[in-house]
Amino acid sequence: MGLRWLDLHDFRNIREASVDLGAGLNVFVGANAQGKTSLLEAVGLLSRGRSFRTHDTRALIRRGAATLSVRGVPDPEPPAELCVSVDAAHRQFFIDGRSVSPGTYHGHIDVVVYATDRLPVVRGPMRERRQYVDRSAAVLWPTYRQLLHDYERVLRQRNAVLDRGTRGLEAWDESLVTVGARLRQRRGLYLKRLEDALNRSARLAPESYAIATRPTTPSATEADAALDLKRELLERRRDELRARRSLVGPHRDEIFLTIDGVDAAQGASSGQARTLLLALTLASLEVHRQEKGRSPVALLDDLDSELDDTRAASLCRMLVEHGQALVTTAHAPWARRVAADARTFQVADGRFTPA
Repeated sequence: MGLRWLDLHDFRNIREASVDLGAGLNVFVGANAQGKTSLLEAVGLLSRGRSFRTHDTRALIRRGAATLSVRGVPDPEPPAELCVSVDAAHRQFFIDGRSVSPGTYHGHIDVVVYATDRLPVVRGPMRERRQYVDRSAAVLWPTYRQLLHDYERVLRQRNAVLDRGTRGLEAWDESLVTVGARLRQRRGLYLKRLEDALNRSARLAPESYAIATRPTTPSATEADAALDLKRELLERRRDELRARRSLVGPHRDEIFLTIDGVDAAQGASSGQARTLLLALTLASLEVHRQEKGRSPVALLDDLDSELDDTRAASLCRMLVEHGQALVTTAHAPWARRVAADARTFQVADGRFTPA
């Protein structure tokens, strides 16, 4: 799965641009603030309907414009054309010119993103790692996305009961155990697959990486997870009544990334954090390919910042073997060394010129 063609109108600093993309490696080279990352962001919007850089989709509209649009033609077809349009009040999805719901739109093209904006996944609060894992799993399985929605609904209702008192709490305890155990078990299975892929992926550094969760083990069954969650609720009952909110469940579970057994959030250098994030991105690509039988589009921003030429060239060859990759760099010599078989674009003032 990939994109043959991309068309942007009034997206960030890009007034208008059309780009014919290659099936394998596409390298975008130019100075900072010229539109390289914005192009990757536009592909992310076309895929997911949201930016990987901001929660405010309206902020993507070019200053002075009323509406932005991103269109693309998947490869292979169908559909013939996908489109996302955003204005100050609405976000609309189109397939072959026909307006569709987000549920109908999602899944026609998938992406996996590496960008330094995502470093909080490695070094930030636990919430960042939970969201990264849950969003990645939700892209693969619509049932996982629905499970997240169900759990969030139960959590809101249970918190409302805790805020008012205890009347009706037992019923919401039961719902939290049922839905929360299912989410824990599915999340654990996905984490196990991510860790297996981390161990098999190309060696980007001499360190070893791992990802794990607490308190649930990846091998726990749904019944085991339900028993554990019920026990935790009983143990924390007084704390929850005092705090007047839910303190137990998947929304509070811990996810750890480690480098040679050391918690990366505590001990990773800047370079180690970037390399671990890249390795996690590659692992996500691998799991996606295993599950769906096709590769998502790999969006890799500022790839040359942490890899030497040999490792970067090896990584690029691996990406080309499995699907389409869009890579940005500010260093023209680096682009020439690693992109001999790529389609290369010079980027300046929001314009993309084949080199």
